[in-house]
Amino acid sequence: MHGWIRDLLLVPRSLTGSGVRTTLEYVKEILPDLKVHEIESGLSVFDWEIPNEWNVKDAYIADSEGRRLVDWKVNPLHLVGYSIPFNDVLTRAELEPHLHSDANLPTAIPYVTSYYSRRWGFCLSQNQRDKLGDGPFTVVIDATLERGSLTLADLILPGRSDSEVMFTTYVCHPSMANNELSGPGVLTALADYIGQLSDRWYTYRFVFAPETIGSLAYMSQNLTHLQGNVRAGWVISCVGDERTYSHVMSRLGPNLADSLLLEILDEKKVQYTSYPWGDRGSDERQFSSPGADLPFSSFCRSKYSEFPEYHTSLDDLDFVTPRGLQESLDVLLEVVTRLEQRPRYKVHHPGEPNLGKRGLYPTIGTATSSFSTQTENSGGMLSTHDLTTVLSYCDGDHDAVRIASRTGLPLIGVKATLDLINDQGLVERV
Repeated sequence: MHGWIRDLLLVPRSLTGSGVRTTLEYVKEILPDLKVHEIESGLSVFDWEIPNEWNVKDAYIADSEGRRLVDWKVNPLHLVGYSIPFNDVLTRAELEPHLHSDANLPTAIPYVTSYYSRRWGFCLSQNQRDKLGDGPFTVVIDATLERGSLTLADLILPGRSDSEVMFTTYVCHPSMANNELSGPGVLTALADYIGQLSDRWYTYRFVFAPETIGSLAYMSQNLTHLQGNVRAGWVISCVGDERTYSHVMSRLGPNLADSLLLEILDEKKVQYTSYPWGDRGSDERQFSSPGADLPFSSFCRSKYSEFPEYHTSLDDLDFVTPRGLQESLDVLLEVVTRLEQRPRYKVHHPGEPNLGKRGLYPTIGTATSSFSTQTENSGGMLSTHDLTTVLSYCDGDHDAVRIASRTGLPLIGVKATLDLINDQGLVERV
């Protein structure tokens, strides 16, 4: 994962353009079944419109001798996102309104965008800015901003059930390791793992899209299906550092996505912060919005906007580590394991079912009548009473772990019983 991020770090991504395509083509080399989609500029998506496509060939500020003082080719963060084309010679006073730096982080290049207003600008560290001199400066932005398309991708891994689990991340920020590339890196590894499972119950949907406008575009084309099928979803972002873990509660939570993630973090005994919906800030704003109402939660390490390196060049390959990425992947692998191994069951009819006609109840009633069955590694015989006790919790809300916890029955025995009554058609998996 760290190697993937290193390969993609200097790819000049934005909402649209060749950088997004290059990034998704790289992911597709690892996940061949990834489907890449193009959404035409000008298309209405709910209250928004797909913007024109932006591509940059070159951008720099040079001194009078032609030395590049600020160079987009060195770091794409140097250019304000969606800057319009420009070519002129300026004095320092003329250039100054178009410069962005952060005096509190004097070595950092800040990340600045102007997606929906026409302007141009350059970002540089405060140290660079202090050394620029008085000019004159040659300022060049060789860019195009014209009709094209927005690029996004999805991967659908079918399971035995039409019920879906959805993971999303964004692919629109340039040259930031945690805020941008840790999410795609971890989800690529997760999708590769799930794709190799021989028997999946859930269908898994992975979406890689530019933040906000990409998720809106994806929902605009798939919302009815998502509302009918998605049972849990997570936005994955900023999952590469080693400092802490973070969770953003869904708007209508706690739902399955919230409770499952928090259960795992509690059991791992790691430090984490659970943020309320009011502290949202990524694509959970779209997927959980009124009218969409998808059951989404968000998972991060250090949460976006909460760490000092956020949206600067300090969000680099030293801040994001192989260990941090692996630990985040481990959490998501546990999410999948519990979803796959902890199904819930629901009986078909009110009242206890007729076990006798299915050979699950003694044909002679005595004071010690019992039914027992032995399965491999079952951990003991299951009595008639135990079987009916397990059935009594098949209400669609209890999985094997919860049933074992409530009843005191051995977990392996509960699982064997659930398999038995499922085979007999007494319950359905939900």
